[in-house]
Amino acid sequence: MSISTIIPALRAALDAERVRDDAETLAIYSRDDTPGSCIPVMVLFPHSHEEVQAIVSIARRHRLPLVPRGAGSGNVGGAQPVPGSAVVSFECMQKICDYSAVDRTITVEAGCVTAAISAYVQADGLFYPPDPGSNPYCRIGGNLAMNAGGPHAVKYGVTRDYVLGLRAVTGTGETLCCGVHTSKGVVGYDLTRLLVGSEGTLALITEATLRLLPLPSAQATLRAVYDNTANACAAVQRVMAQHHTPSALELMDPYALAAVRAMGAARDLPEGSNALLMVEVDGEAITIPDQVQAIRAALAGEGSLEILEATDAAAVADLWAARKSLSPATKAMAPLKINEDVVVPVSRLRELLEAIEGIAAEQSLHIVSFGHAGNGNLHVNFLVHPQDGNEMRRARHGLQKLFQAVLTLDGTLSGEHGIGSSKRAYVPLELSPESLSIQRAIKRIFDPDAILNPGKLLPET
Repeated sequence: MSISTIIPALRAALDAERVRDDAETLAIYSRDDTPGSCIPVMVLFPHSHEEVQAIVSIARRHRLPLVPRGAGSGNVGGAQPVPGSAVVSFECMQKICDYSAVDRTITVEAGCVTAAISAYVQADGLFYPPDPGSNPYCRIGGNLAMNAGGPHAVKYGVTRDYVLGLRAVTGTGETLCCGVHTSKGVVGYDLTRLLVGSEGTLALITEATLRLLPLPSAQATLRAVYDNTANACAAVQRVMAQHHTPSALELMDPYALAAVRAMGAARDLPEGSNALLMVEVDGEAITIPDQVQAIRAALAGEGSLEILEATDAAAVADLWAARKSLSPATKAMAPLKINEDVVVPVSRLRELLEAIEGIAAEQSLHIVSFGHAGNGNLHVNFLVHPQDGNEMRRARHGLQKLFQAVLTLDGTLSGEHGIGSSKRAYVPLELSPESLSIQRAIKRIFDPDAILNPGKLLPET
């Protein structure tokens, strides 16, 4: 592969300004939100589906690996370059291609900022439900690649549940249009659901047709505090067993509470607080009081220290302040945060937290856990010092034990962050050799020359 040959061809297909190989640009796009970096050979900024198609066709001829990128907000290395690769940034593709309030659908380009979708349709009383934590700046293409979720997935589901159809470019440079523009459609294999969550390893998604929902007219939030995580987990089970589905149900363990307190948040918690639940309900205003009453009754129980309720925006923001300060709080506690997002059935959440406490004690590690309790989806954060080789070895042992515990509890290794490069070595713990063989065969059909996001998702053979 000769870079001097490829760059003129790419500049002819795009233009000189959108084929960058200057040191400053390469440094900016050398990493995502994962520790580590790799300098790519160039960064490409397509403006259209046709330009993406041209990029893939040229890259295939020259065996140039392509790494698709949205906002680079992922934390499993899904958008990290590999040696000798080109980054394809979709940030210039932000068009709203089509919108129908009657059909409750919107078609957007892959670079569209996720939060902008709901902002665009809000005037018609609609919204796009998936809401990853990076919602204000992440891009829909990255959400599609990782099948992103968020706090409201407990009621509304994840990205895949809202994708009707896709336009994409395969590793052979061919255009693939799959899915429908309707709420029903069962013709052929469901390639749309296959591509969502494939992390850019099968095709580069350029457009998506998304399903929208009516915007709830009212909501209320409750904050419940407990003396320990076991009692908090029991409350989670009670909440999920009653007949109102919360729109969000978040949990913070004692170490997460300590982290936010160190940042100056959650100082109003009662003495002995060791676990916290945030519960949100939404719907028509007339339904909110009944929902709150049922949820409050479910939250009350052994170990409950306090239950607060808020309905106006300012009060709700105050209640959510502790949860939203967690990410910067944990990053401030150690030079490196190894962030896993494992999932178990809600009925086994308590067992998972007990296993995490055991791993922390056995390996002498500082582990902070919080996340989407209504889905059984915990963000398990190993806070470590990379320069301490002994601690890093213990962390690797701890990760292995964590994943084994999750699978023993009928769980899965990733709920919304994806696999990327950082977790692919652990995939054989969950997927059988037969399953991996079929998935590798699918990869060869879509991308026979293995140029699309190499080193991601599937483990080495």
